[in-house]
Amino acid sequence: MSREMSNRIAYLVACVGAFAERYGLSNQNAYLYLHQYKGTDFLRDYYDIEHTFSIEEAVEDLTMICQRNGGAIA
Repeated sequence: MSREMSNRIAYLVACVGAFAERYGLSNQNAYLYLHQYKGTDFLRDYYDIEHTFSIEEAVEDLTMICQRNGGAIA
């Protein structure tokens, strides 16, 4: 596995964990929610930009993206 792929995976795991903590979810439920409402797609597609921001900003972005795609967590 390349170093970039390892970095992307680590970033995704950190974002899912921070999202779970913010909203009182298990990591598994946070991942399922983010997957269902396109949050994981957003992190994958915009990793190059998004990883330059803080994890807290990423959680805010994920919240907004998921809401736009039908998610109810606010």
